[in-house]
Amino acid sequence: MKVKTIILLALLSLSPAAHCDNLRSLKTLAENGDAQAQFALAFMYDKGEDVSQDYAAAAKWYRGAARQGIAFAQYRLGQLYELGQGTSQDRKQATEWYREAAERGFAKAQYKLGDSYAHGLGVQQDHKESAKWFRKAAERGYADAQYRLGISYAHGQAGVPQDHIQAHMWLSLAADQHLAEGRRARDLIEQEMTSIQLTESRRLQSERINKKNKK
Repeated sequence: MKVKTIILLALLSLSPAAHCDNLRSLKTLAENGDAQAQFALAFMYDKGEDVSQDYAAAAKWYRGAARQGIAFAQYRLGQLYELGQGTSQDRKQATEWYREAAERGFAKAQYKLGDSYAHGLGVQQDHKESAKWFRKAAERGYADAQYRLGISYAHGQAGVPQDHIQAHMWLSLAADQHLAEGRRARDLIEQEMTSIQLTESRRLQSERINKKNKK
């Protein structure tokens, strides 16, 4: 059994030794409704870990785990529906699974749900909802969401007012995570800001970083 699979099973509180010799043991657990086993099996088919890569099988087992509330399974199932991998391409289904994971606090799913609302993909376009979900993902430290929220504040669009301080703060946080687009956008907006505004942005950045470090 590959190292990734062993680590995954260990993290899921499954015994890797119980499955190394015979994949049927894991399949039996999954078929009996064990959500963690379903997720582990889905991951293996998804990545081609110790089995042939099979998106249809991955979707099947992710769906079982997703229905039992495993957020990563919900998110990945949303991706499979979005891309039409192992399922029919269905953006509405994709968005609904992103929503399930987003409501459980999964930052990548929150970002994808925000993007769905921003572009009207699988849902009616709604910039207020888009900003809401981008903010949730940004507050969890997801760099792409921080960038999108920062750009929205920079231009006063997509459900938020124009606010250079907020824009600079979010773009700086994205830049600190080595997001090149965030760095470039931050550097541009700095040219339009006063020293007082920059000081306030940096104060807000420090507050957010300190708050995150205390968690």
